[in-house]
Amino acid sequence: MENQQAASDESTLAHMRDVLRRQREAFTAELPVGAAIRKDRLRRALELVMTNQDRLTQALSADFGHRSATQSTITDIMSSVKALKHALAHVDRWMRPEKRKLDFPLALLGARAHVEHQPKGVVGVISPWNFPVYLTFDPLAQIFAAGNRAMVKPSEHTPRTAELMRELAARFFPEHELAFILGGADVGRAFAGLPFDHLIFTGGTGIARHILHAAADNLVPTTLELGGKSPVIVGESADVARATERVVAGKLLNAGQVCLAPDYLLVPRAKEQAIVAALQAAVARLYPTMLANDDYTSIVDGRHRERLQGLLEDAKAKGAEVIAINPGNEDFAGARSNKMPLHLVRKTTPEMRVTREEIFGPILPIVPYDRTEEAIAYVNAGERPLALYYFGDDSDEERRVVERTVSGGVTLNDVVFHGVPEDLPFGGIGPSGMGSYHGFDGFKTFSHTKAIYKQPKLDIAGLAGLKPPYNEKTRKTLKREMG
Repeated sequence: MENQQAASDESTLAHMRDVLRRQREAFTAELPVGAAIRKDRLRRALELVMTNQDRLTQALSADFGHRSATQSTITDIMSSVKALKHALAHVDRWMRPEKRKLDFPLALLGARAHVEHQPKGVVGVISPWNFPVYLTFDPLAQIFAAGNRAMVKPSEHTPRTAELMRELAARFFPEHELAFILGGADVGRAFAGLPFDHLIFTGGTGIARHILHAAADNLVPTTLELGGKSPVIVGESADVARATERVVAGKLLNAGQVCLAPDYLLVPRAKEQAIVAALQAAVARLYPTMLANDDYTSIVDGRHRERLQGLLEDAKAKGAEVIAINPGNEDFAGARSNKMPLHLVRKTTPEMRVTREEIFGPILPIVPYDRTEEAIAYVNAGERPLALYYFGDDSDEERRVVERTVSGGVTLNDVVFHGVPEDLPFGGIGPSGMGSYHGFDGFKTFSHTKAIYKQPKLDIAGLAGLKPPYNEKTRKTLKREMG
């Protein structure tokens, strides 16, 4: 069996290398990649998603055990369509050369300079399991708009969706344009070690370290879209009912399996009890039942549910108060399901795993504070998060929070929404990510910004005294430039 597995892995690696070679050869032969070619690929990707949305949402639900078809249509189908349509509408403008200014007197003497955004070649995409369709086709929108070809390694944790995307891609694209590589962690490691022209990985911070090491061997430019513990700061001036409902809506989207999900709440100490009650009321309004509720998504598998249960057990053992919000009084323990209700965790300490680890599920620690500065200091004491959320009507406090914390992005008076607009860059910083994409920012990420300078017939270097033998003209030029 071991010999068979080794032979299979070697065959997959050989296939990946062959696909990369053929894609790069086809890319080089095609240069320059015109707008018509880019738009054609975007249109085919758009048709792939739009004409197969039912099959894709069914595969997603099968992979999760249960996943809301409506939620999948919103988060995976609609979001993919928006990204592809946005790229299709703007690619002509994005491709235009950008004129750049020159230092005096170069322009007066006839010199010219501009920047062209040239495709890089073949981009590797390692997409995750939480939104496997969207987090494949959103980067592909900008990859194709930038004139590249792509190889995709989807997550093995959503195998039905991965297989369906591979099947559909083969119908709409030849393998030398777009290829899907399926397999487990070993295949993923080998994929990350291929000499791509760019690599984008979306997933956990721990795995990202291995991805970055593998890419470094070939000096592959890498974009990392990770996660981290994204805080919510509820200000003194916040409308508690509105804030808690929006937090619950964001936290329970995909059962909290969202990189932008609120990870913990920082709340004014005097309002903690009222906020707990408001969170319970908000869950009851949005999800009066959960087990039999088509709108509520399951944890992706038993392993991840056990991990989340372990976080709760660790917190309880170390003195935390855990509040399960179960409006329908349903028997989750006895159900043959990986669904899990929202759990609030109070009286946390730094030693608890729920305080240190990214949660990625329906668990929400609540941390009280007495002054805004304490909340800011608490955020800054941890690793830089992918997102930060602030609720309140105090503009001065809002600015203090935004300016004195560092995060990938910010949504004010709601959660998640800064990751939605295609014209806003999306990405983390430090442990929550490296680089950004979406819209024009994604187009630039997957393009090489090539500087082009055109010299006139005049001997500018000689006129400026920048050629030996150096003389009085040289000294005058130095004085003018440095004086």
